[in-house]
Amino acid sequence: MATRQASSPECSESSLDWPRCDRQTLFLLPGVPAAAGRLPLHHHVVSRAGAIALTAKTDSHRDSVVPPPPRPPQNVHIPNVPGGMTTIALDTSNTLGHPSGPEYQLAVGEGIYALQDDLHLATPPPHPSEHTSANPNPLATAPLPPTTGVKISVSRINSRKPPLYRIANIGSTRSNLATYSIKESEKESRSSHDTSSDGLAGHSANAAGKTPVFGEDNALLTPSVTKDGVKRKKPKTNIVKSNSSWISRVMPHEAMTKRIQEHDPEGLLAFANINRAFQWLDLSSNNESKAQHIIKILFTKAHILCHDINLFTKGPNHLELIMGASTGDIMWFEAFSQKYARINKNAVINPSPVYQIRWLPGSENLFLAAHMDGTLIVYDKERDDAAFVPEETNPLMNLSKGFDTDHRPLYVKKSVNSKNQKSNPVASWKISNHRINDFAFAPDLRHLAVVTEDGYLHIIDYLNEQLSDIYPSYYGGFLCVCWSPDGRYILTGGQDDLVSIWSLAERRLVARGPGHHSWVSCVAFDPWRCDDRNYRFGSVGEDRRLLLWDFNVGMLHRPKALSVRQRGSISSHTQVTRNRAESQATTRFRSNSNLTADSVDGEGLIEHPVESRTRTAELPPVMSKIIDEDPMSWLGFEEDCIITACAHGHIRLWSRPHETKE
Repeated sequence: MATRQASSPECSESSLDWPRCDRQTLFLLPGVPAAAGRLPLHHHVVSRAGAIALTAKTDSHRDSVVPPPPRPPQNVHIPNVPGGMTTIALDTSNTLGHPSGPEYQLAVGEGIYALQDDLHLATPPPHPSEHTSANPNPLATAPLPPTTGVKISVSRINSRKPPLYRIANIGSTRSNLATYSIKESEKESRSSHDTSSDGLAGHSANAAGKTPVFGEDNALLTPSVTKDGVKRKKPKTNIVKSNSSWISRVMPHEAMTKRIQEHDPEGLLAFANINRAFQWLDLSSNNESKAQHIIKILFTKAHILCHDINLFTKGPNHLELIMGASTGDIMWFEAFSQKYARINKNAVINPSPVYQIRWLPGSENLFLAAHMDGTLIVYDKERDDAAFVPEETNPLMNLSKGFDTDHRPLYVKKSVNSKNQKSNPVASWKISNHRINDFAFAPDLRHLAVVTEDGYLHIIDYLNEQLSDIYPSYYGGFLCVCWSPDGRYILTGGQDDLVSIWSLAERRLVARGPGHHSWVSCVAFDPWRCDDRNYRFGSVGEDRRLLLWDFNVGMLHRPKALSVRQRGSISSHTQVTRNRAESQATTRFRSNSNLTADSVDGEGLIEHPVESRTRTAELPPVMSKIIDEDPMSWLGFEEDCIITACAHGHIRLWSRPHETKE
């Protein structure tokens, strides 16, 4: 492309007006500032060599019109210029909209969910040190940097528990919901043993009535108590004043202190990631400040892939969370004080990215991180890092042969009972050679559900560091997982475009939910519309759809192939022998142990075969609708709204029908 001269008829003025006009490509010297409103041509127009391409607009019809004054850049996309030249990308601000109309409403049996707010997060430009290819090769086999869509962590300082949780916590740590059994139809009567525990919530307390705690048998994990009580470590580095090269820029709101002090304790606080940016938002503030971040952190090269709020330690003046990054680093961040600490710094323990991260339930300082190399690691926020060498916990396991999933479906690299607890990690488990896409803790404070890229659902008793069940997908990998509020059921979604429902007690697939037209990226239960018999859950996927489902065991259609199949009731106290057919999809070891209804874990690992669709009940959605222009990445349920997020930064709040509000 030839360089346009200032004497050109279309560029006779000494400045250009961006808002109106024909597109022209100019080349500016590196380091020369490009004002949003005026670009003097006779000073900055040069040859192609060593220049930066910038797409501008000229007004060929209004040469005598005075250009408008500079204004903040809008959300403008500047395409790459052919030839591999670097393009200028502008950092923008969040925008807030309030679309209305039938296309922004969700019609369900209980009423209409209406779109209340559409918050569009600004996508930050790449850091200058990041190498971005203008024309990436779609056939290249080189691994791409890990990325994820927008994920959200939400919390209220003064939050109310959903009705199902309130029932479960009355008078005991054992769930009162355990007195109900699962019936195949509403006409079936409960057995005489229905008043006993079903084996789920009963795990939340031992025989002495004490809630089990991870690592309680290891005295080295017990915090030291002084005369002033337990001394807790706090992050020390102020993120606003930090000079770390890992962090590129920190932008606190000019009235951040005032906004924090005036925040409604029952209001909704949210943390969201988008590319290399991480934002703290107040979703309950007025329209003027809802789109404005409380604090915004830009990282140099790291992309935050996951994060989680510690609900156990939150308070009016304390809110801490952990973030997992694409560089393998983990940030421990205290929001109110704006102080942080880095864990696994420079990948000293594990070099692979952190794809999911969650606090251990009921723990002040322990959290679990899923690394992309298939390893689950328990970290302690208060312990220092040290180079990690796997410990030999079983003399029959030869570490030199590497990890073999056919013979070692759960390899304990370091046990929580290890005597070496001076530094991180507290525990380390290898479960796969493929990426761990998601995991979730059960309400019983004992079980952990993990889904992997190779298409397996792993059920782990993490208190005892034992793998109990492995379930395969219909095909493809699993992408997301969650538990029902009472811990009876597990939801999964993935590359088979299906939502699958699994029963922990019966150790089987209960139903599949077809309805998505592409991969299912997130599943979640709506605890505000769940009771002891009925469950509401939702799912979003890359087909841009939101699906809502109502689930009740009595409403499931039983396929004819299952009508003659004998199954034992979970409330029965007789032994049930479960015949497991060999799966064509796997050759791993399967246990043939006899299981009792009182022993959910049984005697050894069970790997289940792929269930045929002709033998599995299907559950239809009660609502299905395309709600965004981009693939969906996150879904959450609050008392007053449903929250969805897409891969490109749209966070949408859908208000519930008025009749459901108390």
